[in-house]
Amino acid sequence: MASLLYQQIEMLSREKHIEPEVVVSAIEDAMVVAARKYYKTEEDLRGRFNQETGQVDVYSVITVVEEVTDPKREISVSDAKKKNPDAEVGTEILTSKPTDVLGRIAAQTAKQVILQKVREAERDTIFNEYHNRVGELVTVIVKRAEGPDLIVDMGRTEARLPKREQSKLETYNIGERLRVVIKMVDRAAKGPQVIVSRADSALVQRLFEMEVPEIYDGTVQIRAAAREAGERTKVAVLSRDKDVDPVGACVGMKGMRVQSIIRELRGEKIDIIPYNEETVAFAQKALSPAKVTRVQITDPESHKLEVIVEDSQLSLAIGKKGQNVRLASKLIGWDIDIKSEEEKRREIEDQMTALTAPATPLTALAGVGPKTIEKLEEAGITSLEKLASMTPEQLMEIPGIGEKMVDKIYQAVNRFYEGGGEAAPVTEVADIEEGSESVVPSTETAEAAEETPAEGSANEAAAAESENSSEGKEESNS
Repeated sequence: MASLLYQQIEMLSREKHIEPEVVVSAIEDAMVVAARKYYKTEEDLRGRFNQETGQVDVYSVITVVEEVTDPKREISVSDAKKKNPDAEVGTEILTSKPTDVLGRIAAQTAKQVILQKVREAERDTIFNEYHNRVGELVTVIVKRAEGPDLIVDMGRTEARLPKREQSKLETYNIGERLRVVIKMVDRAAKGPQVIVSRADSALVQRLFEMEVPEIYDGTVQIRAAAREAGERTKVAVLSRDKDVDPVGACVGMKGMRVQSIIRELRGEKIDIIPYNEETVAFAQKALSPAKVTRVQITDPESHKLEVIVEDSQLSLAIGKKGQNVRLASKLIGWDIDIKSEEEKRREIEDQMTALTAPATPLTALAGVGPKTIEKLEEAGITSLEKLASMTPEQLMEIPGIGEKMVDKIYQAVNRFYEGGGEAAPVTEVADIEEGSESVVPSTETAEAAEETPAEGSANEAAAAESENSSEGKEESNS
């Protein structure tokens, strides 16, 4: 007949849903810890529980070896035969340690060890049971509040409903029944290990599986879902049977099926759209109820789309605080850039204007010498507009252009645009090479340098003209 202690162990095991052997092992380990603390020994101790008497005995274990290296844990064959004639290498010799001398402190230590072992076993049991049930719909009862979080009763154990996993439109009362999905199981959590959610999109999918038989049997599949809890959810559905309308199956007759889900979600709006493998067609449906004019893939690698809608549909396509386009982007997995017809038209006009507008030559830029202009043109910069769009770092990469020259170029560009796009009075600036000092000629010197060739060319032109006139007179006289 089992002892009273073992009967208590079996009762505790049923309550905590753990095996009795786990509790027995915890008791044995606790007695070993208490005995080692009392005897202050480094011997190898082992506990043994007797189910019939309820007695826990503690033994010191010594192993028989040929050559002793640790006298506290090992014994030679000759010495072992004195205690046990049948001893041989590898035999363990057990020596009983009295446990009736263990005091109150040792008993308290044993109690703590037992409680810790039982808690660890219970946590392992909960983790093993629930970690494979993530995403499953369960019904819970609100038990108590811990700050902003709620502790709910799952029957076997408690779970936590964090603030971030609660719907914005919902308030909860103690004792209220809720349908939630298991979000995750945290083995290292101090409190309840199971985390449940009312804000996850998986909750909507599980509710549709309950309400729509076609989804439950696999005829209709939920391919994607995007949700902002308490406000709106978008669900993309696909039918595996061409005779079954996926959207109609989810809505139900007179909307009965979807209305049941909306009531469970406390009035949250649900958009049900047909799934399409083609990204462009799927994006058009995902932005419903807005009507899309056209969709263009702008960057396939980074998954970016450009969507054009009519001017009257722009606010509807974007939604309240960008909610509609945000959910559509989550649903299809692409970044969406929405523009109205008017915005797109202006953008195209600006691009055409930029292409057809005549480029301003670099020679119109006052304050930059011809050698610098030549270096810029060799680097592919042939217009003032392109020069103005470059950064200082890009300009300094050009051979022969230093930091001081970059400053002079930017000053000249600023003067050009501040003057309304007209060239300022020409004051040549000497070209500056990297590592050389900047030399800026005075205004008089620059003007004299420019006027000298100009005057010479004018004198040559006058002489040529007088020669031509004299030749004309000679021909007339003859």
